Amino acid sequence: MKLAVMGATGRMGRALIEEILSRDDLELAGGIETPDHPDQGQDLGCLIGGDEIGVALTSDALEVIARVDGIIDFTRPEASVEFAGLAAQARIVHVLGTTGLAAEDFTKIKAAARHAVIIQSGNMSLGVNLLQALTQKVAATLSTDWDIEITEMHHRHKVDAPSGTALLLGEAAAKGRGTSLQEAAVRGRDGMTGERRAGDIGFASLRGGSVVGDHSVIFAGDRERITFSHVAEDRRIFVRGALTAALWGHGKKPGFYAMADVLGL
Repeated sequence: MKLAVMGATGRMGRALIEEILSRDDLELAGGIETPDHPDQGQDLGCLIGGDEIGVALTSDALEVIARVDGIIDFTRPEASVEFAGLAAQARIVHVLGTTGLAAEDFTKIKAAARHAVIIQSGNMSLGVNLLQALTQKVAATLSTDWDIEITEMHHRHKVDAPSGTALLLGEAAAKGRGTSLQEAAVRGRDGMTGERRAGDIGFASLRGGSVVGDHSVIFAGDRERITFSHVAEDRRIFVRGALTAALWGHGKKPGFYAMADVLGL
C-alpha cells in the first residue's frame, strides 16, 4: 500500500516515516509540509537520518494524493479539512489523527467521507480504544450519583486542551449516560465555582516535560472511587495503530469510520 505522510517533519510524521520504511507491506510514496518549511526538497530517508529513498518532501498535496493509496494525517484542523477534500477527489484512504477539530470541521470531513475512506480518532492506540469502550459501559451502568472526571497530561509543546483523547473518553462517558458532552462538559474550574452539578463530566489538563500522553477516567462515588488509566510510553503505539487503520481501510467502501470499526469493537 502506497502511503503519504502529512506533516512529515513533526514528531508523529518522523515516527511514521521510520515505521513505514521498516515494513514490507507499505511503501512511503510522499511527504507533505508547508511551502516555507526549511526542509522542503529534502529526501525523506535523509530527513530521519537514514539513506536516500528517492522521495522528496514537498508542499504539493494534490500531486502526492493523486498517486497514493492513502494518507496519514496528524497535522492541524485547517490542513486536515483540506486533505479530506483532496482524498475524496482521489477516492483514497485518509487516516485522520489530528486533534482540536471543531464541529464545522467534522461537517466538512464527513461530507468528504461520501467519496473517501476516512478513519478518524482522537487516539489511534489499542489501549485507549479499549478504555473508551470500558468508559461507556461503566458510565451506562452507574447512576449520576457517581461523578465523572477526566484528567490528561501531555508534553509542553501540545497546543490544544483538553486533548483529543480526553474528549474521546468524555464522548464515551456522555454516550453511556444518554446525554451529549456539549451539555455535560466542564472544561476548567477557577475561583468560586459553586458546588459540582450532578451529571457533569469534568476535565483537567496538565502540560509539562516530554510526556507522551497520560489519561485517567475517574468515577467518584460516596466513599468509593474507580479509576481507569492509560499511559502512552512511546509514540509508536499511535503510529502502528494508524498504519493498521490504513491497511484495514484499503479497499473498503467510502465512509466515516472510527478505530472501534478497525478493532471490531
